[in-house]
Amino acid sequence: MKLGVVILAAGQGTRMKSDLPKVLHRVAGKPLLGHVIDCARGLSPVEIVVVYGHGGERVRAEFDGQHDLQWVEQAQQLGTGHAVQQAMPALNACDQVLVLYGDVPLTRNETLRELVEATAHQGFGLLTVTLADPTGYGRIVRNDGGRVQRIVEQKDAGAEELTIREVNTGIMCVPRDRLSGWLSGLSNGNAQGEYYLTDVLAMAVADGFDIQVRQPAAAIEAEGVNNRVQLATLERAHQRRVAERLMTDGVTLRDPGRVDVRGTITHGRDCEIDVNALFEGQVTLGDRVRIGANCVLRNVEIGDDVEILDNCVIEQATIGRDSKIGPFSRLRPGAELVGGAHVGNFVEIKKSVIGLGSKVNHLSYIGDTEIGAGVNIGAGTITCNYDGANKHKTTIGDRAFIGSNSALVAPVTIGENATIGAGSVIGKDAPADKLTLTRAKQVSIDWKRPTKKK
Repeated sequence: MKLGVVILAAGQGTRMKSDLPKVLHRVAGKPLLGHVIDCARGLSPVEIVVVYGHGGERVRAEFDGQHDLQWVEQAQQLGTGHAVQQAMPALNACDQVLVLYGDVPLTRNETLRELVEATAHQGFGLLTVTLADPTGYGRIVRNDGGRVQRIVEQKDAGAEELTIREVNTGIMCVPRDRLSGWLSGLSNGNAQGEYYLTDVLAMAVADGFDIQVRQPAAAIEAEGVNNRVQLATLERAHQRRVAERLMTDGVTLRDPGRVDVRGTITHGRDCEIDVNALFEGQVTLGDRVRIGANCVLRNVEIGDDVEILDNCVIEQATIGRDSKIGPFSRLRPGAELVGGAHVGNFVEIKKSVIGLGSKVNHLSYIGDTEIGAGVNIGAGTITCNYDGANKHKTTIGDRAFIGSNSALVAPVTIGENATIGAGSVIGKDAPADKLTLTRAKQVSIDWKRPTKKK
């Protein structure tokens, strides 16, 4: 059987009170619709059709270049059944149709795979959940033998039906060749005046289908987003899921409730992460990496035995093994620590290579610089890389010693084993093995400090 996926993403989301289309609001840094698309791809469908409406061009632009997606517009919002009708002409290669929702981001691939497999031979599959409070959801009506007969929406339900706790998630898997006929028979004679997709279930029962029901491991998998409270709830549920996976894989989290992953983490053995750490993009941790509190890591590769102390921000950087960063360090894009480096308090590094075992420990800015091995950069040193129009490079040879409060005016080269005297402004190349300094003569004069007039 060949699977096709229809994702309904046309809703306006008025309760979000936002100019942004609902399906573009984010969980873990990714649009709600992006989570659903990625989950669908995990099922290896032959086609994915996204039905869009409100803010449609903006929604399509977010996924520009993803050529496995087909886009179908629902110009009028006439209900879920009408939305799937719009998608049917685009489904040409599949035998089964799985219907998903662009604002339901936490459904697991395993849950959907079980539903698809249960209906692999022209069956009708439905995902339901049982809730303590089913208010607002369509109820699953079964006969005395326990077989599903129909779905009744909250506004159309009678008193007895409202006591039912098993509810419809909207996610279903149906045979394509029968779906077209069922959709054509839909009516909008209901409290909402809409064409409900759920009404095809009663038609399937009338045609002799035994509805195959599956439930997710947790109800949160089927929960959608209608307002920002629900968005925050799903964010925390997703982060808890990620945290549990990291801990199961051997990572120590000091507080699983205070780690946020808005991307992907790969890691080695015996890594430790303290509270309020934020990971974005692709982050790679080697073995025995320790990350302190309040750190932000964005698209970073970190080698073995690296320690990142509290309150560091590291973006698009590579940190070699045995290095120590922070506290309060900022590594900007293009920063590369070869290994065994120390970068300390209030140091900013951008587009620079810090050689093996070199140290930049205090209150320094290093930009567009190549530093060799065994170099010591004194406190308050800056590389003056920008002349107001262009960036220029500083090169510092192996084992050089840069005295505190020095300014290296690029382009400039500091030779191997060179020493730069503290407080110097170096605008010309400094030779190897020599002391270079620029410093006014120190004098002492008689002087009386001014006093405040009474």
